[in-house]
Amino acid sequence: MPSNEQTAEQAKTFADLGLSPKVLSAVTDAGYTTPTPIQAGAIPYALEGKDILGIAQTGTGKTASFVLPMLTRLEKGRARARMPRTLILEPTRELAAQVEENFIKYGKNHRLNIALLIGGVSFDEQEKKLERGADVLIATPGRLLDHRERGKLLLTGVDILVIDEADRMLDMGFIPDIERICEMIPFTRQTLFFSATMPPEITKLTEKFLQAPVRVEVARAASTAATVAQRLVKSPGKAWDKRDTLRRLIREQEDELTNAIIFCNRKVDVSELFRSLTRHEFDAGALHGDMDQRARMAMLANFRDGKLKLLVASDVAARGLDIPAVSHVFNFDVPIHAEDYVHRIGRTGRAGRAGKAFTIATRSDKKYVDAIEKLIGQTIEWHDGDLSTLSADEEDEAPRRGRGSRAAKGEKTRGKPRSRKAETTEEQAPAAPVAAAPAQTGETDDGDAKTARKSAIKADNANRRDTTGGRDSGPRDAPPREKRNRSRKDDLGDAPVGFGDDMPDFMKVVVKV
Repeated sequence: MPSNEQTAEQAKTFADLGLSPKVLSAVTDAGYTTPTPIQAGAIPYALEGKDILGIAQTGTGKTASFVLPMLTRLEKGRARARMPRTLILEPTRELAAQVEENFIKYGKNHRLNIALLIGGVSFDEQEKKLERGADVLIATPGRLLDHRERGKLLLTGVDILVIDEADRMLDMGFIPDIERICEMIPFTRQTLFFSATMPPEITKLTEKFLQAPVRVEVARAASTAATVAQRLVKSPGKAWDKRDTLRRLIREQEDELTNAIIFCNRKVDVSELFRSLTRHEFDAGALHGDMDQRARMAMLANFRDGKLKLLVASDVAARGLDIPAVSHVFNFDVPIHAEDYVHRIGRTGRAGRAGKAFTIATRSDKKYVDAIEKLIGQTIEWHDGDLSTLSADEEDEAPRRGRGSRAAKGEKTRGKPRSRKAETTEEQAPAAPVAAAPAQTGETDDGDAKTARKSAIKADNANRRDTTGGRDSGPRDAPPREKRNRSRKDDLGDAPVGFGDDMPDFMKVVVKV
């Protein structure tokens, strides 16, 4: 596979990359003059129509690496109804909406139809855009296949296919859908792969989908940006201890913190941490996959506009979201997958800015921390001492779970007084049978004493049933069924045959045959 490690020095400005005047004008208006290394390496090959495998750190401008050359190539030709000219696949709705914003910003001098197919939005509005003809189709795989199965979309006219955040597609289980989609697109298409990490599974996919690709790798795969200061922060394992540690960190960084994203592993933890922060009067919002699309987009807009200082989020916000001014990232939970750590802390330190990333770690997180350090190829410093400096009373959550075990429960109840029922039974037991039990001296163990006491109580219960005539009165050796039948005959007499004397009148009417 050909490779290219071209740097920004080889392309001083965007004008050196071969972009059209309309695109260059929009880039200049956006305030950009010098391309990033991934842009300088990928754009010339994309304009030539070659397949590209782009690997770069998150926050280095991968989106513009395919948006700008696509705009230049789309200046020729027109889209037909239900047959898009280009297709961009994104793993999440937020990423898809962000790519649409890039096309609108850089394509302001073009008259292109852009269709966004994501979940949480009406099918009717999306179908209207497809009917008008889409020059650019941006979609998540699930919603794209839904339109395809409804007969509202044909992919035979796609000239350029972009698979963005390919490793995330793998994590989210979209690879079978992508394989189906690629079978619907002409074999002669141009395919662009972009990702920050490149696990072996993705490498196999590139061999299947790409034809003689140019590998543009401006940094080692899964490496973190040098502009991000990374620290580990020790904490006991209980959730409230971790929340207290997080609040302390936020207050420590208050002078430098403009806004921050706080990542949790689970959606339920996002909601719980959000409520905790608001109770402690922090300016916070929440973002996770169970929220409807309108609420998610509104929350992101408020965070971008500075109306929220803290955003508690799941990994739905970890990939590709471009919010340049994020000063801090807090990992409330250590990510289980080491690749997610690279993407999470990539939300800060973007476009050459300085950023800070703090990861709260407990004793049970050590194996995940080790995996992260192995992936990124560096050791992360501890903020205020490692886990060995935790005091003895600051136990981790995992050992405390043992207190609920069966043996522990037995220890808890061992010192409790006997139940009221047990006390009453013992009080009602006559003195004679109890006195007949073996004496509890040093010669008799506890097991013999308990057995004797149980035997005495059983004997007393049997005596009371015989003398008072309980429900089981009668011979002790009579079977239960015999006792029940005998009791019924004694109390009610012989059982009636049929209706007895209570036969209804309508059954006495003579019927003519």
